[in-house]
Amino acid sequence: MIKEIDINCDLGEGLNNEHLIMPYISSCNVACGGHAGDKELMERVVELAMKYQVKLGAHPSYPDKKNFGRVSLKLSKSELEVTIIEQIKIFKEITDNHAVRMHHIKAHGALYNDLAKDEALSIQYLEILNAYKKDVFLYVPYGSVIEKKALESGFKIKYEAFADRNYNEDLSLVPRSEDNAVIKNEAQILNHVFNMALHQRVRTSTGKEMFIKADTFCVHSDTENAAGMLQYLYHNLHLKGVSLAKL
Repeated sequence: MIKEIDINCDLGEGLNNEHLIMPYISSCNVACGGHAGDKELMERVVELAMKYQVKLGAHPSYPDKKNFGRVSLKLSKSELEVTIIEQIKIFKEITDNHAVRMHHIKAHGALYNDLAKDEALSIQYLEILNAYKKDVFLYVPYGSVIEKKALESGFKIKYEAFADRNYNEDLSLVPRSEDNAVIKNEAQILNHVFNMALHQRVRTSTGKEMFIKADTFCVHSDTENAAGMLQYLYHNLHLKGVSLAKL
């Protein structure tokens, strides 16, 4: 049986629920100002993560606060480079000032989804992140283009799966425009995570079981009752003999 798993959450997005969530996760992805967040909020999240021994990651996105980074943007290579470097640099300066490691980088929203299927974009993104290759993990979805290109380029990766999202048979996420995109039932989330963690299987929206690899499981901080879901997940995984991989 798996004894430890990683539960991550996207934080610093202006919801002010970090203090409720942090005790029940083991890594977090901090908004760097692209889709949400600012330096003051990043500082607060970093300090909370240190208190609860939670691994810290940068969460860059398309520069689009209006749409919360959930709409694809067509940026030139230089435009993409400027925004990604700026977002991560701000976050890295804060972690350095607190003498804490930046553990990983995870793209947000539409950028994350675009990287999963767009080879040219993935190559550009990895070139931008080349300076961080030796020091951080990339959180990427299993079976994605970004996974393949990251491994080819020598990046360290962690496979990410989503605790609160339903999957299509091709392992893409059910679009948020669909009614069944987000899983809101706590028991269903627990079974979803346990099946992926223990059996490397995920039940798709069509009811089919598919193979999947997952090292870390995400619950979105803006999912309804995210803090309650994480608390339920934390305690019930513990009852099954599974703990969180804290620092």
